[in-house]
Amino acid sequence: MKTSFLLLSFVFVSAINLVLADPAPSAVRDITGKKVQSGIEYYILPVVRGMGGGLTLGSNLNGSCPLDVVQERDEISSGFPAIFTPTNPKKGVIRVSSDLNIKFSAASICVQSTVWTLSNFDDSTQQFFVTTGAVEGNPGRETVSNWFKILKSAEGDVDYTLLFCPSVCDTCKVICRQIGIFIDHNGVRRLALSDKPFRIMFKKV
Repeated sequence: MKTSFLLLSFVFVSAINLVLADPAPSAVRDITGKKVQSGIEYYILPVVRGMGGGLTLGSNLNGSCPLDVVQERDEISSGFPAIFTPTNPKKGVIRVSSDLNIKFSAASICVQSTVWTLSNFDDSTQQFFVTTGAVEGNPGRETVSNWFKILKSAEGDVDYTLLFCPSVCDTCKVICRQIGIFIDHNGVRRLALSDKPFRIMFKKV
């Protein structure tokens, strides 16, 4: 009888813990409503049309390497496919507000990786740009600039924004800002930290 009571008590406490546990963040959805999967190629497209196409690689402000993440000038261009990888690469579903690497499924003329990272502060423009050439995986202090998050936009069912606010290092002081578009003097639309987020959606390749 005592053993049965202890067993029932354990089951009861376990059930309470399951109820009180924080639910998993909701899955990111593509334009068809399906869950975005790790390791699968997706185009990152603008929700608001008329100002450019999908995301791709472009020369940095100095016209050199590494390449920055920019928006295609042509609205009908989808850009390069991107692959999302969470801190635990075994996790198959990409979830909102979770740290992840983003990389383009493309070759770079700079002979560098196409994994996204946040650049150092640019004095000439007073901006932090999203660039490439980072290391994939290995979450921690050494890679803190390489992790981004996808947030759900309040505007639509499959509308999202990107956030730089890595939580892979508990002791690191990090910037937490959304990512928007900075238009440089040549009219290039570059991804940069911004108070005006760039609304995006995901289309499976």
